[in-house]
Amino acid sequence: MQLPASHHDERLTAPRSWWLIAALTGVACALMLLPLGTLPLLAGLVAGTGLAGLLVSSYGSARIRVVGGVLAAGDARIPVTALGEPEVLDAEEARAWRTYRADTRAFMLMRSYVPQAVRAEVTDPSDPTPYVYLSTRQPQALAAALRAARIPQQADGRA
Repeated sequence: MQLPASHHDERLTAPRSWWLIAALTGVACALMLLPLGTLPLLAGLVAGTGLAGLLVSSYGSARIRVVGGVLAAGDARIPVTALGEPEVLDAEEARAWRTYRADTRAFMLMRSYVPQAVRAEVTDPSDPTPYVYLSTRQPQALAAALRAARIPQQADGRA
């Protein structure tokens, strides 16, 4: 089943290396408890791996969706009619907008392990947020979905 052009759904999962680090954290916890015996060693392995895995999973569960005229990014829900033209940022531009060009009032869903991003101005005059910055592995698809979702909304508003 093919998704409509105005639909986008992406989950920013953590890289595989982070899962390896979570497993190694469990091994380190187990080794710290080795002098106490086998049962504490196993408890440290399970607890350390489980907690580290939970942290990686929660950080890597950010989701970006464009559906029904709404951009859902993390906990934010923004009508696409309140956004300007989306700008696809390559790795270098995205780094600039994450660092020295960043505005503290902006809504930013950043993931350091995702080099590309999409930025869109917030055009709602009652919203103090200047722009939305979204790390994405599919910047062209996200920008196209935002544009496609915005066009029918604007056409409905004129009629």
